[in-house]
Amino acid sequence: MTRPLAALRVIDLCDGPAGLCATLLADLGAAVVRVEPPAGARSRSEEPVLHGVGLPYVLRGRGVTPWSLDLAEEGDRERLFAAAAEVDIVVLDGEAAALLDPDELRRRLPGLVVVALTPYGLTGPHRGRVVTDAVLTAVGGVLSRSGLPGEPPLLPPPGLADGTAAVQAAWAALVAHVHPSRTGRGELVDVSAHEAVVHGFDPGFGTQGSAAAGRSEDFPRDRPDARAFYPVFRCADGHVRICLLATRQWRAMFAWLGSPEEFADPRYDTIPARFAAADRLHPLIAELFAGRKRAELVDEGAERGIPVGGVLAPSEAIEEAHFRITGALRPVAVAPDLEAVVPQGFAIVDGVRAAAEVPVATIVDGHPSFPERAPVTREASSPERPLAGLRVLDLGVIVAGAEAGRLWADQGAEVIKVENAGFPDGLRQSRRGAGMSASFAWGQRNKRSIGLDLRTARGRELLRALAADADVLLANFRPGTLAKLGLGAEDLRAVAPRLVVCDSSAFGASGPWSGRMGYGPLVRAATGLSSLWAVPGRDDAFCAGATVFPDHVAGAVSALCSLAAVIGRDRTGRGAAIEISQADVALTLLGPVLAAESVERGAGATAGRADLTGVFACAGDDEWVVVQARDGRDWDRLRTLVGWDAPGASTPAQRRDPDGPVHRAVASWAATRSPAEAVRELQAAGVPAGAMVRLPEEPDDEHLVARGAFSTMEHPDLPVALPANTGPARFSSLPVPALAPAPRQGEHTREIARELLGLSDAEIEELLGAGVLQDPAQ
Repeated sequence: MTRPLAALRVIDLCDGPAGLCATLLADLGAAVVRVEPPAGARSRSEEPVLHGVGLPYVLRGRGVTPWSLDLAEEGDRERLFAAAAEVDIVVLDGEAAALLDPDELRRRLPGLVVVALTPYGLTGPHRGRVVTDAVLTAVGGVLSRSGLPGEPPLLPPPGLADGTAAVQAAWAALVAHVHPSRTGRGELVDVSAHEAVVHGFDPGFGTQGSAAAGRSEDFPRDRPDARAFYPVFRCADGHVRICLLATRQWRAMFAWLGSPEEFADPRYDTIPARFAAADRLHPLIAELFAGRKRAELVDEGAERGIPVGGVLAPSEAIEEAHFRITGALRPVAVAPDLEAVVPQGFAIVDGVRAAAEVPVATIVDGHPSFPERAPVTREASSPERPLAGLRVLDLGVIVAGAEAGRLWADQGAEVIKVENAGFPDGLRQSRRGAGMSASFAWGQRNKRSIGLDLRTARGRELLRALAADADVLLANFRPGTLAKLGLGAEDLRAVAPRLVVCDSSAFGASGPWSGRMGYGPLVRAATGLSSLWAVPGRDDAFCAGATVFPDHVAGAVSALCSLAAVIGRDRTGRGAAIEISQADVALTLLGPVLAAESVERGAGATAGRADLTGVFACAGDDEWVVVQARDGRDWDRLRTLVGWDAPGASTPAQRRDPDGPVHRAVASWAATRSPAEAVRELQAAGVPAGAMVRLPEEPDDEHLVARGAFSTMEHPDLPVALPANTGPARFSSLPVPALAPAPRQGEHTREIARELLGLSDAEIEELLGAGVLQDPAQ
């Protein structure tokens, strides 16, 4: 298998987490050269460091060739410009953008795509601020949904926010690459890590998981008690998590409990009623599970049709047979004397995992070499919408499915949502009963809908006819579902050899867990993420329940990989079959943490927290600031600011101690200031810091407003206009996405049948009468 981006050339100028953007492109086959200063990248010592090896640096270096340059020297800058003339994309982080003006790159090389992945973007009042992964969770709205009511908010495991930003940047980079390859123009892509987390991690104003039907729609100020959403229960040998969402799942659980009269009322078929009764229902489930082993509960849940998943510790996740069998994790030599278990990428292309090799290559001193450039084979059909002229059949459902198709539609592709009224998309659940929810409106904007019953032979025939003229088909059903219908990747590509089929699922299409029911909360439990996102020493404080991560990121990964395959197809003439596992996405973002755990048991729980990391209470009610000192320099700045000059903080270990005198000193300092005041002083001193932002505050955030991060979206079936994101990046010549309303069920059935399938009005009426085609009247 030739990886789809085998002809793409990239120079990466990032020294730190932003470098993951280029690494993801390298996994998909791009030739990536990463510039390092002669003394070596600062990120070589980025935590977690074990046995003298910085694991994040090693994992971000897979498939990347280091190139030694000093960008402060005129001669080396000219060498860089000469090399940049031979590549397609240059990626910069905030520090590189300060040394090398992105606009200068574009002036000298007008056909180049320049991607700037910086903390707050290149514009706006906060553009000079410094951030870390922990700070991004605070300013990006994640922290406000983490932790228990009345207790301090809990930081998620490191890597999730940075990884979310990198995936969004990689997608934007390929969108921009397709644009000049079809128009001859270059592009500046301004990616704000802050906005990437706000809109791409698990947005408050974006597609929501099914459990959102049970939550308040008014965004209460208090942090939610998320334990009722996707509850975790103790069992004989650990913990399990359940997801009771569909009515059939609840009724199966009701029977498993012995059909208690207290919950026989049909109103408990609804998510809101069960959430409201959690204080009575959950103790019954806890009693049922308490004496059973984890594996037994998972198996019986599967037999009964109830999504039950074991909550694995990181040490268990890295040893799990499913991940070893599928190749998602494997031990590799990350240094001459150090082996670690590391993720192997999140995409399987034509049956082969798309992953570049670890460890890091030898540093190049001379001019780097690149593969031959691919010829341009398509002309632009729209100078404004880079994906215009491409057709996507969107069979995706719920969050991950919605996000993948939306990203394509936002950039101009013709996206046709294929729906069946007998099995409606879960996002269509609405308290108003109109088949339109805010989640559906957010996730399905800019798409058309055809009602089509794929259980009928004629329905499957019509889908094949649509596929024959399509470029991409997206799906996220349980593995094997499409193949059973004769609509698997091999079946479809037999009639459409150039078709890219991208099928995502919770645990992938192979391995012992491939048949498991998949939801983001169960993925988090199985990958060790839930155990890492919990209050240490307590078994009632799993704090990842208020988010559906990694659904949104997995949707963006599906979009990224399918666009990469289209780019590769334009070179080879062949389509591709892509498999995406949500679990593999989570493992990839947790890579350094899991690698640390594999080297030293227990290291994963504290990995990546740098010199000092803390969530500190500020003046006011439930107001918090995240402060992170990355290294000794940050610590010196922080010490000066808070007036700490006492002994007992000479080592990183002492400064990391959350109960030690250093944290107490910072806490005392923060308690006298509002979050905004604390952040202004810390940022002025050069210390990464950010206030905890609640979801309702995001549309009015001064920086997001200045960046135009939100627009207003209206839908005739919704009572109020909605804030909506305006894309993953600011492009120098591309407009923000359109906001065409999400379609009603089968709204465009007749016109698609007439225009694309060539059916006569009489044939359409006959198929509507038979239920093969469906329109809004049915």
